[in-house]
Amino acid sequence: MKRILVFIISGIIAFSSLSHAQVIEPCDCPVKVDSTFKTRCGYLVVPENRKKNNGKMIKLPFIIVKSNNPGKKHDPLLFTTGGPGGSSLGWVNGAIRNGFTDDRDCIAFEQRGTRFAIPNLWSEELPLSIQESYRKNLPKDSMVLVGVRRYKKALEARGIDLSGYNTDETVNDIHDLLKALKIDSVNLMGGSYSGGLMLAVLAKDPSRIRSLMLDSPLPTFVPIDEDEPANFNEALNVLFRHCEKDSVNRELYGDLKRKFREYFSSIEGKIFYMPYVGKNKQDTLSIQYTRNDLLNVIENRMVDYPKIKEVPYVITELIKGHHDIYIKEILDDIFMQKPGPSGMRISVYCADQTAYHDEAVLHQLNDPYPYMKGYHINDVYREMCDCWKVPPIAIRTKQPYYSAKPVLLGDGEMDPACRPIYIDMIHHYMPNSQRLLYINKSHMVFGGKESCRIMKMFLDNPFRKIETEDKDIIVY
Repeated sequence: MKRILVFIISGIIAFSSLSHAQVIEPCDCPVKVDSTFKTRCGYLVVPENRKKNNGKMIKLPFIIVKSNNPGKKHDPLLFTTGGPGGSSLGWVNGAIRNGFTDDRDCIAFEQRGTRFAIPNLWSEELPLSIQESYRKNLPKDSMVLVGVRRYKKALEARGIDLSGYNTDETVNDIHDLLKALKIDSVNLMGGSYSGGLMLAVLAKDPSRIRSLMLDSPLPTFVPIDEDEPANFNEALNVLFRHCEKDSVNRELYGDLKRKFREYFSSIEGKIFYMPYVGKNKQDTLSIQYTRNDLLNVIENRMVDYPKIKEVPYVITELIKGHHDIYIKEILDDIFMQKPGPSGMRISVYCADQTAYHDEAVLHQLNDPYPYMKGYHINDVYREMCDCWKVPPIAIRTKQPYYSAKPVLLGDGEMDPACRPIYIDMIHHYMPNSQRLLYINKSHMVFGGKESCRIMKMFLDNPFRKIETEDKDIIVY
């Protein structure tokens, strides 16, 4: 009888393990890929929440573009995007154009809850609430919370367990994908949020990881909610120093840092109005806006590399009160796009960051940066997470991890989100890393001919010292 029970229990355990085994389901490629390359597209089928044995599964698509080189390396390059909440699959076409498939296969993996995943965490309740707040001049922060509550309710009505959408689960997803594809050696590539995600993948199980390439990474151990106001200001300070050094128009750009701080301090609590006619609309709305919207004008340009050079002039125009053309840009985006964070972004930031940050530190920032009081650089913040109510990720995921693995790190000197100090912090824990600082650039710098040459050189031999003749890239 005991032996029978043992067999039964063993069978139950085996069945349970099988139900959580790595399952690949073939599918059509969600994005079109260059037909000269062989591709493999499929879904990784995994539990929605590994902490719950309810049997509910989700499908995460991936695309493998196979190198046409018969002598290709057997350590593919795996990419997943940042955000969090962005779609990753379109990257494969860039990988082909930039020659990453010359020597190895490339894999794009769609994170859970994002665009092509089943399910994805998207619904229109939050964008509609944000649009309503501007259209009717209602309190913006209050309407965001109204939208968040409606958003959560709509996702839960679809049977989605929001507590299953976080970095810990995605780390397990990536390891499950590697096991399912029988990959013993892989190079990881990520940027911004997914830079930290890839570090967490390494920390979970380094045995399969050959190297990492991280663009403007946000380490999981960094309290970004508490850092971002200082990050934004330091990026502006770099810009102001360039103005002082390089500008020939001293009358317009001289002492711009002081002018910026004085003006934005002086308009605290002030409400402005402007007439606005939306695209394909006839009615004129009187829209109210505040200092926060003007700061958005600047911040949006700081993260958009081609527009960084516009920032000094835009600041002088805003100080003069010439707001309309710039606020119209903000309003066009709000009414023509889908404003606000995705459900995946909210879930990840609430579980990864807000659950661990110290609200008292945020209040301390009002002293050195009074002109930013009440401004949310990140579109996910404490009050939203109080409505979203998801559990935090594991404390071990928030800890730094020492490793001898080779890493290529890059960032722009004017990155207002993930400052170059982050690649220095990662280097502290990963002494075989090499850092690239891009002059006059901002967030996400791995692009262009020279960057791709450097990345391919790194992949060929990740321990070889990087060299470049580009004077706008500092290697250290």
